[in-house]
Amino acid sequence: MVRNLRCIAIDDEPMALLIIEQFCRRKGGIELTTFSEPTIGLEEIRMKEPDLVFLDIHMNSINGLEIADTLPEKCCFIFTTAYAQYALEGFNLDAVDFLHKPFSYERFEVAVEKAIRRIESKRHHNPEYLIVKQEYNNVSIPLSDILYIEALGNYVKIFRKSGGHVLTRTNLKTITDLLPVHDFLRIHRSYVIPISSVVSFSRSKVEIEGNVGELPIGSQYVASVMDTLGK
Repeated sequence: MVRNLRCIAIDDEPMALLIIEQFCRRKGGIELTTFSEPTIGLEEIRMKEPDLVFLDIHMNSINGLEIADTLPEKCCFIFTTAYAQYALEGFNLDAVDFLHKPFSYERFEVAVEKAIRRIESKRHHNPEYLIVKQEYNNVSIPLSDILYIEALGNYVKIFRKSGGHVLTRTNLKTITDLLPVHDFLRIHRSYVIPISSVVSFSRSKVEIEGNVGELPIGSQYVASVMDTLGK
């Protein structure tokens, strides 16, 4: 388990912050700092880069979704809000979890455990492997075995050269951030490919090995794809 988890909680309701403080003390191993003023909390996050942020969404001075979109890349976050309609948008921002107020300690603990697993995965990430969660299991995929990666709604499907695929609940940006930038290339909002697997390419499509056929190049990715593959 991650020891002394460094956390920051931002919520403009003092009672909500008090509940998070109580739950963190009950959980143990958590160093928590709380902020009722979102802009000050965000400034502290940028300076300290904590392991985990508890973040309300509907606040008077700023929307928590806006804060989440500007958090440091390595920072995990859990939304804590009374507004369930934000759940989908929260997961699209790659939130670890979404706690709907009022939430129980048991539900809080589940969310924190999920965050710990993600933090440990990042800390111990082996550059020769991609570690993702499929249902309740962690799956380790050799980078050399990745045929291509496809985004499917709130999931990502990782096709393997050895056959089959792994389906994980996350977004393509999160997966891309775990891959070596010199070995993998995002060519479309829905596709990432290993550069070494490219057989041929044009400004509109890429053919990769493995009888996959042609994959489209998104208009916003044309320049980077041409620059990378042209070399």
